[in-house]
Amino acid sequence: MGTVQALLEKTKGDRWIWLIIILLSLISIFAVYSATGTLAYKQGKTVEKILLTKHLIFVVMGIGMIYIAHLVDYKYYAGISKILMIITIPLLFYTLVFGASLNDASRWVKIPIIGLTFQTSDLAKLALITFLARMLTKKQENIKDVKTSFIPIMGSVCVVFVLIALANLSTALMLFGVSILLLIIGRISIKQIMIVCAGGFVLLMFVFFLGPRRETYKSRINSYMHPEKQHSDKTFQADQAKIALASGGIFGKGPGNSTQRNFLPHPYSDFIFAIIVEEYGLVGALIIIVLYLVLLYRCVRIVTQSPKAFGALLAAGLSFSLTIQAFANMAVAVGLGPVTGVPLPLVSMGGTSMIFTSIAFGIILSVSRDVEENGKKGLSEDPVKSESKMNKVIVGELPAMT
Repeated sequence: MGTVQALLEKTKGDRWIWLIIILLSLISIFAVYSATGTLAYKQGKTVEKILLTKHLIFVVMGIGMIYIAHLVDYKYYAGISKILMIITIPLLFYTLVFGASLNDASRWVKIPIIGLTFQTSDLAKLALITFLARMLTKKQENIKDVKTSFIPIMGSVCVVFVLIALANLSTALMLFGVSILLLIIGRISIKQIMIVCAGGFVLLMFVFFLGPRRETYKSRINSYMHPEKQHSDKTFQADQAKIALASGGIFGKGPGNSTQRNFLPHPYSDFIFAIIVEEYGLVGALIIIVLYLVLLYRCVRIVTQSPKAFGALLAAGLSFSLTIQAFANMAVAVGLGPVTGVPLPLVSMGGTSMIFTSIAFGIILSVSRDVEENGKKGLSEDPVKSESKMNKVIVGELPAMT
């Protein structure tokens, strides 16, 4: 009991975000337990064994990673971002050439000895967002300078974008969108942002028309735009998801009563939202949507209250990434976009996705913890000055950037 009390006393950061993390984790356990019946049958295991030996372990590990990451002073992530970028770009190259293939895409790298695989784009998202936050903060004094600021920033965005896009276009597009939002917040000029967008568009056309997965991308877009002209095999996932949505009604069929989990190819990951709607209905869908909207709102509050530019940019980039990914997943499940392999953050089954998502939450909470501590320190000195200080972002060098 004393250990639990000590952990709670050390737990800092936005309480609403902690509550959202716990609720999404609980929803994930129930939804994955229901959705893995077919997977368990194929593997000759019980659902309980898959849940306990795989998903539940990663959920617990994820919460542990959030707790550890939120205790680290967020300023140290600036220095870590340089190391992550040095590791990420060669790793993305390696994945394209030697990575394990799934659905004609080399997205996975096998970790030696333990034999587990992880998706390198998950690491790349974290690396690029933290690196961009660092660069935009460090270059604020000459942010309009093309040679010293714009080219290094644009280069990092475009290189990571094209390396991810060759195997995973949907993730690359979302990351590119988050990068553009960060550039806007970081005071990059509109002219320079337009150049980045033009460069991104050229790279997109290259990937779409000359990339190794060009036929897959074209097929998915055609299936989405003209489903009536496609063979039923091409629209199978989208059709089964729509059946799940339509049969859910307002209150759903109840926990564990999904029938479409037996037909959807990935009901526990890419289409877990459809299973949630089928079992919990419109009410369940609204709860999920509200949780992510509240998450975004609380993160925006952290951004506006952060006393340092790096903390604000870090929280903004990671929160935009998480919420955009969440709504992209839900949009695909309800037929508002072509089929992609984007998981629902903290809900979908997936080891590396769960771990890197948890680290992102932990970093956001680290920034929130700093805001809280600065607020308490300032209020003890001068309440009036503290309030005015907390409401503006101060641009400055960080110790970890040297």
